[in-house]
Order: sequence, then structure tokens, then C-alpha cells
Amino acid sequence: MLGMNRGGYSRKIDLVTFSLYLGLVGIGWLMVFTVGYGEGYAGNIFDFFGTQAGKQTIWVGISFFVFAFIMLFDWKFWSTFAYPIYGIAVFFLMAVLIFGTKTKGATAWFSFGGFSFQPSELAKFATALAMSSFLSHYGTNLKTLKSQLLAFGILLLPMSLIMLQPDAGSTLVFLSFFIVLYREGLSPNLYIIGITSAVLLILGLIIDPTYIAQALIFIGATFLFLQFKPQLYWGAGAIALAAAMIYLSRHESGYEALGLAVLSFIAAGVALVRKRKTRMVSVLATAVLLGIGISFAANYAFNSVLKPHQQDRINVWLRPELCDERGSLYNVTQSKMAISSGGLKGKGFLNGSMTKLNYVPEQSTDFIFCTIGEEQGFVGAFGTIILFLLLLIRITIIAERQRSNFSRHYAYCVGGIFFIHFFVNIGMTMGLLPIIGIPLPFISKGGSALLGFTAMIAVLMKLDSHRYQI
Repeated sequence: MLGMNRGGYSRKIDLVTFSLYLGLVGIGWLMVFTVGYGEGYAGNIFDFFGTQAGKQTIWVGISFFVFAFIMLFDWKFWSTFAYPIYGIAVFFLMAVLIFGTKTKGATAWFSFGGFSFQPSELAKFATALAMSSFLSHYGTNLKTLKSQLLAFGILLLPMSLIMLQPDAGSTLVFLSFFIVLYREGLSPNLYIIGITSAVLLILGLIIDPTYIAQALIFIGATFLFLQFKPQLYWGAGAIALAAAMIYLSRHESGYEALGLAVLSFIAAGVALVRKRKTRMVSVLATAVLLGIGISFAANYAFNSVLKPHQQDRINVWLRPELCDERGSLYNVTQSKMAISSGGLKGKGFLNGSMTKLNYVPEQSTDFIFCTIGEEQGFVGAFGTIILFLLLLIRITIIAERQRSNFSRHYAYCVGGIFFIHFFVNIGMTMGLLPIIGIPLPFISKGGSALLGFTAMIAVLMKLDSHRYQI
């Protein structure tokens, strides 16, 4: 698969990765074709401006051309010009806010001649290059505050501009860069804090924050109790406290349980302060207070700040029983029905009734996975997931075999971007994640996304083909 030339490095591309790329693009093209197929209409692929399949055919051809063109570039080009490419992408993000076309409430597109271009897709690729270049610099050390702030700045600049469009889905994708930052030494404590904050934020949307507060204080008090000896005695005390809290929380408000938890925390804290463990108590108290603040803030924002349609989007994900099946819940309900209707083997190519009758909105873009589920069934849907997992595994293998730091960083950036797109898109079509509107790589209709993903994978394969030359 990989050959060596006289220069001591491979010039052949990774055929496994290339085959996975072609397979996913092929599946995507067929699914876009079948979405546009209807009764008495064959969806002519050569009607380049009149049909979805025709336009997608053009973009597939352009993507193959871009792939070949990238392979002709010197591999050092991407590390040398990483920052200029990043600057161009940021410029386009600013320009689209002024000159872009507003579609579905977001000013995220440049439109010309019947085609559209989304700068945020270029920004993902450019940010991957810039982040890789930054992490490869000899002076970068993610254990220092300076390097951390610079890395966060590289992410926050495009994220902020994309949020102004606004496009929450594309903004979320940039969180994937924390995968490469973790791989290169960013403190795991930051991830623990981030994940814990996200969990508390979500819980604050669906649970009375009073109960979250008493749970956090109780957990903190239990931890403090266990600092004493013998631990068994204090463990028994913690269990007794839990029992009391459960009993008291059965009353109207649960404030009695909250008061008991606070008193227990204070008592244990004062005892530990006397034992000169002030730092432990202060850090834990700060963490508990911040957690309580996050939960109360989330609850307040949901009830008093968010608009009704924004509340509906959250309820569709977390509390679907409160939503109207013919209103805010319609999209995800139809998507799940389409997927489940395919059964084991599906209804067959071009035979998806829900696809033909356009029951699922945005079926060629955000919800294209339900087309696979309906027409190809569990076998086709599972096979598509396996292809994506194989691609992610292959990218990880490519990353770990690189001798160049830039190439390794870039591979992890690309893998992270693909993972977030794959995980979120498929999750939202099945109602497991909120509907935020990001495409399924190589499969969803759209030229900007296809070009962006193609450029990412092509540059990765170009770098990998020269991994022995440093």
C-alpha cells in the first residue's frame, strides 16, 4: 500500500483512508439523488442547475479536482502558510456578516450564480492548520497560562464571528479542538471542570436548582466528613445525613434538607479549618458555590431569558413530553419514524415513501441519515456508522505514526472535527442530541461542506505521504 522512493520517504497515499473517503462520498451522492427522486421524476444528474443531484454532481467533481490539486502541492506549504490561510478565513467570516445572504435567520452564506459558499467550513480547515502550527512551535507549552490563552484565542476568534451570524452548530464544532489540546498536554482538570459545568448546566434546565444545590452541598459535606478518622464512622454519618435529607425533601420545598446540608458542610468545614486544612475547605466551598450558581443561572435563563422557540428546542431534546408533536417535535419525530420504518434491510434504493413524500424537513442536509435508515434499513445505517468509525480509527493511526509534530497535530484536529460532525448529526436525527444543524461529513448535500471536508482529508493524506521527510 505504501511504497518508498530513493529519497527515503513514501510518496504514495494511504489507500485505506482514500477508499473510505470515496465510499462515503459515493453514499452521500446516492442519498442526495434519492431525496430528489419522486413520482415521474428521475432526478437527472446532468441537470446541473435544476436538481439537487445535478448540483451535488458538480460539487463532487470539484471536490475530486481539489483533492488532486492539493496532492500536487509541496507538503511544507500547509505548515508555512497556516497563519495566512487562517487570516483569510477570518476575513471571510467578517465579510459574510456584511455582504452575506440571510437564510433561515442566519447570515452565513455568500450566494452567487445559483450556488452558495459558507465561510465557516473554510474556517474549520484553516483553524486546524493554525492550531497545528501553533502547537508545533518550540515555544508552545500548554502547561503555561500564556500558551493556553493563545490556543484559546485561536479558537475563540472564529467561534465568536460564527456566533454573530448566528450559527450555533458550526460554533460547537470548534470544541473538537480540545481533543488535540488534551493530546498535547492541556491539564485534565480543565476538562473535568468543563464537563462538570456542562452537566450542571443541563441539569439546571430540567430540575429545580434547589434540589441540585442540596445535592452538591451534601456531596461536599460528605467529602469533608471522610477527611476525618476513622472514615467508617464518618461514612455512617454521611449515610444518616442522606437518609435525613431524603426524608425532609418529601416536604413541600425541600428547604429543610438544604438547610441541614449547609449546616453539615459548615460543621465539617470548621473542624477541618482547625486542623489547618483551610485550602481544601476553601477550594471545595468555591466549587460547590460555582456549581450552584451555574444551575440557578441555567434555570433562570431558560425561564426568563430564552424565547419560546428557543425553549422548545431544549424541550425537544430534554423534555419531549412537553412539546407539540405537530410543532417543535415534528422534525425529530418524523426522522425517527423514517429510520425505524426501514426495518432490518430497508425499503430499497429509491423506494423510501417518507423520503419521496418529503415528510422530513431538511432531509438532504441535516437529516440525510434518516434517508439511509429508511431505504437501507439497520444494515445500511449500521454500515455507514462503521465506515465513519473506521475513518476515525484510521486518522488516529495516521496521527500516531507521524514524525512531524505539525502533521500529528493536524491529524488530531481533523479527526476531532469529523467526530463532532458524525456524533452530533447522527445523534440529533435519532433524538439523542439537540437539533443544531450540522452536516454529516461527505454525505449531506452542500458544496461548501464537501469541499471543506475534502480539503481536510487531502491535506492529511499529503502530509502522511511525506511522513519520513522531516
